[in-house]
Amino acid sequence: MTRNLFFIALFFIVFAFTGCQSSHQVEVKPVEIKPIHITIDVNIRVEKALDDFFEDLEAAEDEIKE
Repeated sequence: MTRNLFFIALFFIVFAFTGCQSSHQVEVKPVEIKPIHITIDVNIRVEKALDDFFEDLEAAEDEIKE
């Protein structure tokens, strides 16, 4: 029985010391930042339609005031 405990303890001791021998290195590289080009297309037709709609409302409002 003591022989089994001895081997179990020896296994854990060897396992613990072998885990400490590993080493890790992390290499940090500089980050490159590039510009972003964005193209935005605006739909002019919608703007003209809204202008026409509100002009009609303003014209009707002017007629009501007169």
